[in-house]
Amino acid sequence: MDNDLKNGKLQLGYILPNLFTAASAFLGVASIVAASKGEFGKAAVYILLSLIFDGLDGRVARLTNTTSKFGMEFDSLADVIAFGAAPAMFFYFSVGQYYGRVGVLFAAIYVVFGAIRLARFNIMSSSNEPSMFIGLPIPTAAVLVVTWGLMFRDYADIFGDFKEALIVLQALASVLMVSNVRYPSFKKIDLKKANVLKVLTFLTVVFSVIYLYQVISITVLVSGYVLYGIIRLAYNFTVAKIKKNKYNN
Repeated sequence: MDNDLKNGKLQLGYILPNLFTAASAFLGVASIVAASKGEFGKAAVYILLSLIFDGLDGRVARLTNTTSKFGMEFDSLADVIAFGAAPAMFFYFSVGQYYGRVGVLFAAIYVVFGAIRLARFNIMSSSNEPSMFIGLPIPTAAVLVVTWGLMFRDYADIFGDFKEALIVLQALASVLMVSNVRYPSFKKIDLKKANVLKVLTFLTVVFSVIYLYQVISITVLVSGYVLYGIIRLAYNFTVAKIKKNKYNN
């Protein structure tokens, strides 16, 4: 009987993280349907909820020691829906449809490059969590596209005349996903006792600001993260070039 209980717990441990993954994919489809109806606020919320479930599935699998090849592949397929197709359709129905085939092109490129990003990550990643991401993670790209889309909608009096900028942003997010620009991973944050209070204080401040200014604060945070990788690349390139010139001279 004890063995039966253990086997039952083990099977539940394998099912639970995959349920989170399934929920992420489900919310991605719900987001596409909402965007097609012009309900862009609801579509954005579904994508953000998908982000939460996507973060939970891997952590639950590691905590229960039930990581599997199936789970990794399932997670990638769900990500293509939730953070590839859903943001692309959000972009298309909110802006892209007004630019004909150009809108279709940039929506499609985003999905294709997102799938390439995920495939590359699966090949390059080992059993250990990476400390740096090579290329912009697809969930971050999704949040970038969606939050800026909401900014243009909610503050049309400011951004209304610059809708073409969203096409540029869509292209930038697509290219960054398949680029070699490095971005920090927060999966290896040291949560020793000495750091817990600092992390808790920081997160409290962040979530307080998000509570007060939901769209603006999330947009600023994700944009800062994206710009960090670009600025870091430019800085390293400049420093390397200066050193090379000094060496040649």
